[in-house]
Amino acid sequence: MGSNSKLFAFEEVAKHNHKKDCWIIVNGKVYDVTPFLDDHPGGDEALLSAAEKDATTDFEDVGHSDSAIEMMQKYYVGKVDTTTLPGKVNNSPSPPTQAPAHNNESSGIVLKILQYLLPLLILGFAFALQYYGKNTKSNES
Repeated sequence: MGSNSKLFAFEEVAKHNHKKDCWIIVNGKVYDVTPFLDDHPGGDEALLSAAEKDATTDFEDVGHSDSAIEMMQKYYVGKVDTTTLPGKVNNSPSPPTQAPAHNNESSGIVLKILQYLLPLLILGFAFALQYYGKNTKSNES
């Protein structure tokens, strides 16, 4: 992985997107992971879905071990020309996805509260009916 690394355009890397020829981009580097597809702990679909895009975020989100990062070096084939990456299009949707995440979080809290509150309300209603039923019967006697 010296200074004479081959430089690939994104379009060229994106062509390698199937089980018999799979390349991924992580941190500006191109890796031919075809021989590793069957051995990948997350399955070959994880790697195949990372083809045709910059997989840096996907790779970092998983939290790979140091040994996994070291293992990648044997699959290194070159660098990607970052000016050819379609990253600017992918960065635009990020801010809107943060706002719904907050809404999902607050609605999740509401659901958890309802999960406990609803059974308590039902129990309270059942006890009220039982109490009311006993008072009605004792008043009739």
